Amino acid sequence: MSRPIEDYGFIGNMASGALVALDGSMDWLCLPRFDSHACFAALLGEPGHGHWQIRPVSDDFRVSRRYDPGTAILETTFETAEGRVTLIDFMPFTDKEHEVDVVRLVRGDAGTVPMQMRLVIRFDYGLIVPWVRRRDYGLSAVAGPDALQLVTPVETHGENASTVGAFEVQAGQTVPFTLGWRPSHWPERNMADPQAQHARTATEWRRWSGACKFGAGRSDHWHEAVVRSLITLKALTFDSTGGIVAALTTSLPEKLGGVRNWDYRYCWIRDATLALYALLTSGYRDEARAWREWLLRAVAGDPRQLQIMYGIHGERRLTELELPWLPGYAGSQPVRIGNAAFAQRQLDVPGELMDTLHVARKFELERSEHAWALQRTMLNELEREWQLPDEGIWEMRGGQRHFTHSRLMCWVAFDRGIRAVEEFGLEGPAERWRGVREAIRADICRHGWNEAKRSFVQYYGGTSLDASLLLMAQVGFLSARDPRFISTVAAIERELMVDGLVLRYRTDTEEDGLPPGEGVFLACSFWLADAYVMMGRRDDAQALFEHLLSLRNDLGLLAEEYEPRLGRQLGNFPQAFSHIALVNTANNLASAHGPAEQRAEHDGQGEEEPG
Repeated sequence: MSRPIEDYGFIGNMASGALVALDGSMDWLCLPRFDSHACFAALLGEPGHGHWQIRPVSDDFRVSRRYDPGTAILETTFETAEGRVTLIDFMPFTDKEHEVDVVRLVRGDAGTVPMQMRLVIRFDYGLIVPWVRRRDYGLSAVAGPDALQLVTPVETHGENASTVGAFEVQAGQTVPFTLGWRPSHWPERNMADPQAQHARTATEWRRWSGACKFGAGRSDHWHEAVVRSLITLKALTFDSTGGIVAALTTSLPEKLGGVRNWDYRYCWIRDATLALYALLTSGYRDEARAWREWLLRAVAGDPRQLQIMYGIHGERRLTELELPWLPGYAGSQPVRIGNAAFAQRQLDVPGELMDTLHVARKFELERSEHAWALQRTMLNELEREWQLPDEGIWEMRGGQRHFTHSRLMCWVAFDRGIRAVEEFGLEGPAERWRGVREAIRADICRHGWNEAKRSFVQYYGGTSLDASLLLMAQVGFLSARDPRFISTVAAIERELMVDGLVLRYRTDTEEDGLPPGEGVFLACSFWLADAYVMMGRRDDAQALFEHLLSLRNDLGLLAEEYEPRLGRQLGNFPQAFSHIALVNTANNLASAHGPAEQRAEHDGQGEEEPG
């Protein structure tokens, strides 16, 4: 039986990351990059597909855990009849993409506790058993292009194609384990002192998290939630390029036992604007600048080849494959790597890109003439394509349609282009773009509105609702006081809310090319809180925000979705989009004019009458 997703803690170092369960089992690790083949894949299968567990010998123990404050260093404390130990897990920062380490320190806190370690290395997502050799420092494991070194003073031996070791930890003693990756054709390397690495890693994390400007001086649970979310976003950033992966994992299901299992270890343009807001409003200009620069490099070239997503280095071919040897999390098959959505047409993406660069200018990031040249060329292409059907924000696999949200973001694209000319003095055919913008507005109001529903709907001619329409006021298309927006929010409350949280859309009534069923979408629920703020319903916004905070696991982490009936997190984990939304909603609530309100106030046209 698979462990609940919320039972996992996350460690990372801006190159890769790992998931560690409550019982000290590291069940997911890809080295040396987020999108590399996993060497521990028990998360999507069985322990024999790769894991690394350190725990007391006794089964009778109590466990508690926390992050070392202000860091991504995980501390799991085991209490037994013999005493108490703390397992400290972290990944040291590295400036070498081909040398990535995981460090585990077992610290004795009280008494003398017998401990055990079991290491099962399976390269290529649990498929390949490596050649393991004993070394003076520990062991070496090699298969194909991959090599791992385990450095520890603990004596180990082989047992059933795994490596095991038994040891005791006394109060005041620390027993170290370092697992380091290198290309298999490189010579074995010397590992840095693990306790010195611990001190350096903690210092660096605290220096970074201490720069957070959210609610300066406050130390309440909102501040804690924002800082934890920002640390999570930082740890999901690929330091070499500035790209932010959507999540650490692949194929954690949106429905237990279902087929909605996708690879999220890539960078979506759609996340860019909201991520930029979260970083900039929290005081992290360097990270926002690096994200923008990754974006510009990734999308450079012919605008007709613009993709919705890219690899962490800007790779474009993200071919989707299935891994039949893995049974999947809770039997959820297939397990997929790669993501076929990279080849979809999603006409909201140019709008997201234009909005991201507009936000960068508003926050006075350094100008980029290359960026404006790219934007102008992209708008020329969009001028010819905005009326085409597409797969939409949710990457439907049931055929292309005229999605209202896609048209909304086409409107945003031209609106931001016009404002770049008007507000920042850039050169462009603003008058022509105004004509296109007004044509798109009229098109949305004519075809995206359903009078019987008194709401905008998911796609032209349909009757289904879509939570992405909550963004209409946030992007400035309508005022939050517009009767159409108020009515659309009310319709979403009636039809898409489950136990006070928001579905993306009804998969049981809307054909999207897949079997129905998924949890509520956490980012959409934060969007509803943002809408409440903009509508003046601050009490409702705060109540919803507090409810969403209560869904985080004990470490403050969120997946993509939540299943209210089961009380379980669902989808890939930890999910950047959920944590981005948390930061932005906290900022909206904490200030009289939060980012969303500012965006509507300064960028929107503010129509209040239907037409």
